[in-house]
Amino acid sequence: MAEHVKLFHCAWPYALKGLVSTTVTVLLFFSLFVFAALLNWMDIPIIRGTPFGQAIFTSISSGVHHERIEYPLNCSEHVVDLTCSDNYPSMFEPEESNTEACPDYFRWIHEDLKQWNSSGITKDMIERGIPSADNRLVIINGSAYVEKYKPSYQTRDVFTIWGILQLLRLYPGKVPDLDLLFYTGDNTVIMKRDYNGPNAASTPPPLFHYCGEAAALDIVFPDWTFWGWAEVNIMPWEQMLRAIKKGRERIKWEDREPYAFWKGNPYVAADRVDFLKCNLSDKNDWNVRLYKQDWNKEVAEGFNHSRLEDQCTHRYKVYIEGATWSVSEKYIMACDSVTLMVKPIYYDFFSRSMVPMQHFWPISRENKCRDIKFAVEWGNNRTHEAQAIGRAGSKYTEEMLSMRNVYDYMFHLLNEYSKLLKFKPMIPPNARRVCSETMACSNKDLWKEFMVQSMVKSPSDKLPCTLPPPYDLQAIQASLDARERIAKQVEKWETEYFEKN
Repeated sequence: MAEHVKLFHCAWPYALKGLVSTTVTVLLFFSLFVFAALLNWMDIPIIRGTPFGQAIFTSISSGVHHERIEYPLNCSEHVVDLTCSDNYPSMFEPEESNTEACPDYFRWIHEDLKQWNSSGITKDMIERGIPSADNRLVIINGSAYVEKYKPSYQTRDVFTIWGILQLLRLYPGKVPDLDLLFYTGDNTVIMKRDYNGPNAASTPPPLFHYCGEAAALDIVFPDWTFWGWAEVNIMPWEQMLRAIKKGRERIKWEDREPYAFWKGNPYVAADRVDFLKCNLSDKNDWNVRLYKQDWNKEVAEGFNHSRLEDQCTHRYKVYIEGATWSVSEKYIMACDSVTLMVKPIYYDFFSRSMVPMQHFWPISRENKCRDIKFAVEWGNNRTHEAQAIGRAGSKYTEEMLSMRNVYDYMFHLLNEYSKLLKFKPMIPPNARRVCSETMACSNKDLWKEFMVQSMVKSPSDKLPCTLPPPYDLQAIQASLDARERIAKQVEKWETEYFEKN
């Protein structure tokens, strides 16, 4: 759940002159107390900050008054030489010592790293992984250095690195020294089959990536869109989520179109092309309304027909993978519509702990059209139950994917990874230092705007959440068995329904 701070910014409009009676003084301080108490209810996420250069924060419950200075982006001194500012705090000094437990999906961090528990991670492993990587990130004493090996698609690498820089600003001095490789493409890269069995050549190199699958060893990391996808005008996650929440309020769930909606580029995957046959035709109505997304046309016309906040118009929305996983998942689930999830092969960092029929409705890959038709019929005949699934999915997205949780996931993943290193990270000869100034001040237009919007302006006032222990094998298998059992139950309902109709 997104963390909040209490903002108390008071300025005296004039100096009190002369003697002030005791009664007036008491009334004045009573008024200030009431004002502060009212502000205590304001919803101001700590990550977002305020548009002002400085802010004074107070904790009414503790009675302690703390001043916190914000450090907004200042390009005036750095726009020419692109140097890093030295005025940001280098140490993390939280005001709160109590910590909350991290969400359950953080347990998968241990699972993603367990391949290297016994061997550790050597410098040789890093070197062997370079051909698979787009870039290398090294953090030394809280400063970040990047060595680029190959171009990424659009600005995936730029906004991924930007997100890591914001983590360093949120917890200054707390992220340990580390050396890692990152791949920004779609397909998984480090495959288990290449490192299993008696003929396996060596221990697999660790490679950070946006998605994983059962057959791969890629280390899953939050994708770049949490800080914005400028090429398609998708705002940073906090701003985008607020827009979607406002957009979904325009039409009540029961008044929305009683069909399943999907809009996207179908030509990135054969499974999506196959999905087109489910659209309304003269012969069939599978209760699906599909719309092809022409991004070139949208770019030319100013994205007038691709705004995500305008797409909460149907009771049901379909999630189907693209080339691999799709960043669309969180936006689809945020709509309060029932997410009809075509069985995914790939997973991102948060989806493995979602539960079918609680957070989404499972759809098979082989019988997509028939499954969706039944899901819609079922939901339209049981509107309260269907609406509850939609709301639970949205709640999961809003609370589990607060930017606080995203940053804490990043922190714990990098921290656990650093514990496995068997060597002291050193700055590569061809790496360059990057910071908020070198990245944002050199960018332009929407790129810079999104960076400013998603910038962490002050260190956190509290510790990261507490990382839960790993799952045991029995728990993981029980989860997989439960998913399969639920899917079979839905299939049984579907068979019975079509036999009667």
